[in-house]
Amino acid sequence: MKRLAISALLLLAAGSLWAQQPLKPRPDAFPPAPEAIGSKAVTMAALVDEMAAWDRYPTYETYLAMMQRWAERYPDLCTIDTIGTSVRGRLILAAHIEGNRSLDLYRPQFFYSSTIHGDEVTGYVMMLRLIDTLLASYGTSQRLTDLVDETAIYINPLANPDGAYWQGNQSVQGSMRYNANWVDLNRNYPDPFGGAKAAVEQENEAMIDYFTAHRFRLSANLHGGSEVMNYPWDCFTSLQNPHPQAGWWKGVCKRFVDTVRTYNNTLFRDVVSSGIIAGGDWYVIHGGRQDYVNYYHDCLEVTMEVSTVKTLSSDLLPAYWNALGHSFINYIAEVHNLPEGVGIADGQPSATGARLAVYPNPATGQVTVQGLEPDAEVCILDLGGRCLYRGTGPTLDLSALPAGVYTLQAGGRSTRIIKK
Repeated sequence: MKRLAISALLLLAAGSLWAQQPLKPRPDAFPPAPEAIGSKAVTMAALVDEMAAWDRYPTYETYLAMMQRWAERYPDLCTIDTIGTSVRGRLILAAHIEGNRSLDLYRPQFFYSSTIHGDEVTGYVMMLRLIDTLLASYGTSQRLTDLVDETAIYINPLANPDGAYWQGNQSVQGSMRYNANWVDLNRNYPDPFGGAKAAVEQENEAMIDYFTAHRFRLSANLHGGSEVMNYPWDCFTSLQNPHPQAGWWKGVCKRFVDTVRTYNNTLFRDVVSSGIIAGGDWYVIHGGRQDYVNYYHDCLEVTMEVSTVKTLSSDLLPAYWNALGHSFINYIAEVHNLPEGVGIADGQPSATGARLAVYPNPATGQVTVQGLEPDAEVCILDLGGRCLYRGTGPTLDLSALPAGVYTLQAGGRSTRIIKK
């Protein structure tokens, strides 16, 4: 498979990204003061055609119609998945975009999701426009055609529809952060590092099932209220427990921010001048989606804070797309530039086309590994990259390992394994 070209940029030296103090308060760290209703121009689109200039927010019915129209207009490229429903019965949808589906090719799976906080709706429109751009450019832009042909792309524009349409389906004016049960969905995920949490909300249960059903390798969760690339971990500062791929994250985030500033040099400066920060260095939280996805699904997820205002004035939406659109597309391409090692390249094929597969998985004792070359050495690594088990397959005994999520490596390939 042809690998997509990714520009190599120098990484910032460790520790130099967060020297600026004090930091702006993290917008999802506290129940924020609501933005004044009427303080901005929020124009709604009651019809799909009224979204043509991308300077409006869609009503809930218009949103559904847009997703349906894309599936109808691009049946060979786009299908619409129902991830689940909200507490009030609204649909949580994702567009699955992938070219050449008739060919049995290995394509890494990528996931974008926005507006887990219902009042942070800039990313909602950005993701709708990204779907439209990828589909409309197929066959005319060689770069985007290659991206769609070589990647299984999933985009969920609206993760919290009840919060976004809190005042009714006709407007996002008066939207709120929480779901209909007044729960912050970004504090409600199973926490790999914290204590027991309250019951997982319906929207998050659906998202967890969606992650479990797929093999996403790279993802992003879009927020608003600040402009910064916030990479894991959120549960720890970078001095307490740095993410094992922190160096890779800094490079990816720097490429994103540098590209944004090519089009608008004033953006991504309100938290730190670099526009990049480790989550816990900004503010430690627990129960967030980012840490859950990174730990339990071996998927590299970042939090993108994409606008200093949670509900951006409608007339500013095109300008934000002009600044951010290239970075959104480039970030998808990063799924073809993943780091070697810990829990990343799940199921990568070997030169002979075989992929690693482990069963049973999750496991308590013995497992069988399929896809191994004869006498291949197997190493099982923890999240810190330490090899805790060495052996030769295809049968391994994991009974001595503590419960947790591990990476099984063999012959330059890796896959996730969960020990119960």
